[in-house]
Amino acid sequence: MGNTVAREDFEWVYTDQPHADRRKEILAKYPEIKALMKPDYNLIWVVVLMVLAQLTAFYLVKDLDWKWVVFGAYIFGSCISHSMTLAIHEISHNSAFGNGKAMWNRWFGIFANLPLGLPYSISFKRYHMDHHRYLGGDGIDVDIPTNFEGWFFCTRIRKFIWIVLQPFFYAIRPLCINPKPITRLEIINLLAQLSFDVMIYYLWGVKSIFYMLAGSVLGLGLHPISGHFIAEHYMFLKGHETYSYYGPLNLLTFNVGYHNEHHDFPNIPGKSLPLVKKIAAEYYDNLPQYNSWIKVLYDFVMDDTISPYSRMKRQLRGEVKQD
Repeated sequence: MGNTVAREDFEWVYTDQPHADRRKEILAKYPEIKALMKPDYNLIWVVVLMVLAQLTAFYLVKDLDWKWVVFGAYIFGSCISHSMTLAIHEISHNSAFGNGKAMWNRWFGIFANLPLGLPYSISFKRYHMDHHRYLGGDGIDVDIPTNFEGWFFCTRIRKFIWIVLQPFFYAIRPLCINPKPITRLEIINLLAQLSFDVMIYYLWGVKSIFYMLAGSVLGLGLHPISGHFIAEHYMFLKGHETYSYYGPLNLLTFNVGYHNEHHDFPNIPGKSLPLVKKIAAEYYDNLPQYNSWIKVLYDFVMDDTISPYSRMKRQLRGEVKQD
């Protein structure tokens, strides 16, 4: 077990997030970037193929030995499930059908949600928009860990457990920090998901259900792709709030690693974020960046100066508008 980390609270800052100002400056210098603010229709077909791939997997595992079900859930199902959550992230920004067809994106998000096993898409969209508008906002941005997480998960073994339990904390954190009244679309998301799960159980049995749920939990917990949860905003370098990752796992995650670029231009689909970096290279090349999410996970656990407290947090001023 490691020593208790030095940090005992979040890094409170009293400035606005940097992304809005950088966006204005980049657009003034490179107005051609506005042409990238359009839907990525290829996203639709990729999501459909991913859903079909998981349906095929549900069928194939129904008669396997349990050891192979577990193996398949971690090796294949976890990758597809985590990738699908990032497709849902893209859809939450209306990247599939565009801002003019916002409801098409909501329905498509519910469809993309089906092979995950648990309702997620509609609630994620509501909270994720707050994360962009009010990055680090106290009591608003539920991407910020709770005080309990920062206080308790302060040793190496506890931080390792925290990584394993990330799906649990992401699920309950909104209820603790910023509970919102349930909407009609969230109820539809829930009913559609329950109906799908019952159908899978009726058709193919408990092993298919286990594969589906285990893949989602494992894929969002101790998994190489899960390094992005920590890489995006945890403060490995003092004064830097958002970090990008330029490694190969972007191919499986709709370029979510281009995270400075994404927060600067949340209405540009992930497919085009590498082009944003190329056009405005002088704004991004010298920002802190990663090339390995696995190393991010390792460093988070082993570095006794890093913990769930290693986040910038700000008191919001003025009127706060939430979805």
